[in-house]
Amino acid sequence: MTRNALTVAFDASTRDRRSVADSWGEAGPVLWLVDAATPDERAGMLRRAAAVLVQHTGKDLRRDEWPLLAGAQLLQAITAGVDYMPLRELPPALPVACNGGAYAEPMAEHGAAMALAAAKRLFAEHAELRAGHFNQFQPNAMLAGGVCSILGFGGIGAVVARLMRAFGMRIHAINRRGTSEEPTEWIGVPQDIDALLEAADILFVTAPLSTATEGVIDADALGRMKENAILVNLARGELIDERALYNHLQARPAFTACLDAWWVEPIRHGAFRVDTPLLDLPNVIGSPHNSASVGGRWRPVVLARAVANCARAARGETPLHLIRPEERMQ
Repeated sequence: MTRNALTVAFDASTRDRRSVADSWGEAGPVLWLVDAATPDERAGMLRRAAAVLVQHTGKDLRRDEWPLLAGAQLLQAITAGVDYMPLRELPPALPVACNGGAYAEPMAEHGAAMALAAAKRLFAEHAELRAGHFNQFQPNAMLAGGVCSILGFGGIGAVVARLMRAFGMRIHAINRRGTSEEPTEWIGVPQDIDALLEAADILFVTAPLSTATEGVIDADALGRMKENAILVNLARGELIDERALYNHLQARPAFTACLDAWWVEPIRHGAFRVDTPLLDLPNVIGSPHNSASVGGRWRPVVLARAVANCARAARGETPLHLIRPEERMQ
């Protein structure tokens, strides 16, 4: 059986179906698993797949269907994060790609807003005003001339860099290669993290969760940062040691943590929970991991980026944003 189809494993609106079809073009048919009337029809659609597009492998596909993916050139997620999917249980030789940078622009905007709110003390001074205190001459921070350090310099990190450079910040970054097409004043590899942390006026955490990055921001890492630094986490809560962060914030009131990603979240864990009183601290700004929740306007961009990667695989080209074997954590 010829594998030339794009098989889509999740349901979608009419507009989303049109976006997928337009992006896939004439590469082959687009098959929707939800349209299959029987398990045999679903199996047939998977056997015809050059690439399979998923939202969540553990929900979109039945466990007995996972072996049918073995002959496909790519399993493509529409999300940038895939650590919540059961990747270890998929066929080992099946290439898996995340949708790296799919939500980079809205996430970078969100992170910049959090960093600005922290630097300009917007929430702190709003609370002071409500208490009757008019602190007109309480200093706030200038971004211009400072260093924006970015841990994880992929699609999101690159867009963060462009936004923060517009405010006059110098960009320091780390990625696995130690190089990037995006301009920086300094770039290193993961082993150079101490230099990244020590220079940071603002630290953006945008790295994927893996065995190498879990807990990378621990007490020692936080201790290397400036007393009045701003930490912005747009990635996964697990990259930061929660207890260490809470202790650090308690001891250093000039340090601010801006958290969009949390350790226990509804989509990945079925509930929201914080194991320390982080949200009671005045130097914490939180949001409910909604940096990518910008509504339907961005959805066609997300789908087009994912489908373009599927088309690369179908043409025999190496897909972008492949998940390395050691990153299949779940």
